[in-house]
Amino acid sequence: MKSDYLERDDEGRAQQFIVFRDNIGQFLVPLGISATDPDIIQQAADATRFRAMVDFQATMQQAAKGWTAEKNYERDGGGIAPGGQSVPVLPDKFPAAVPAGITPRFRLLVKRLNGNPKFTDAMAKILDVYGADQPGPDLTTVQPDIEVVISGNHTEVDWGWGGYVNYLDMCLIQVDRNDDKGFVDLCYDTTPGYNDTQPFPATPTKWTYRAIYRVNDTNVGLWSKPVSIIVGG
Repeated sequence: MKSDYLERDDEGRAQQFIVFRDNIGQFLVPLGISATDPDIIQQAADATRFRAMVDFQATMQQAAKGWTAEKNYERDGGGIAPGGQSVPVLPDKFPAAVPAGITPRFRLLVKRLNGNPKFTDAMAKILDVYGADQPGPDLTTVQPDIEVVISGNHTEVDWGWGGYVNYLDMCLIQVDRNDDKGFVDLCYDTTPGYNDTQPFPATPTKWTYRAIYRVNDTNVGLWSKPVSIIVGG
């Protein structure tokens, strides 16, 4: 199995997305993928937008430092006044907004490429999506760690991959609503964090959640420890 190829910080990911965008074109024909493929077009837009956003964030941070100095000077006086401050505005022709979920879309596209028998390690290295070989986890012992909180008029089930995102497909979450049905399937989630939109009951009731990872449509590892919360009333 491969280690996670995705860069950890925003600057690294911004650069990685651009490398992929600027190099994928040479591999489309060998891979049998059209240049007008929606995933390829979307990734190009995602890369352009995210690169611009990361750069603009840096501009905002620099401006914030300047405004802090200005605020302190006006508040406290003394010394020499800082240089004139200005509020950053988006540059002309700033890349258009894209749907939320740039990183999940990128992972899905790379997963699609890895499933293409013509996709080679050499291609992955050029596209900066090559993960080094490493031993995989013992899938008989992996176990989700979940937390349940109330947010407004619903509950949120927080879970993560436990460092094994490259080896797992999804997380099955079940709930027992204390209605004599026991645990029933709530969702098959591929993105950590799930909003349970079931309306709260009129009287205080204990809901209990648990989760387990899945690979190839089969449960693997151990069920999480059950987590209960009182809702309604």
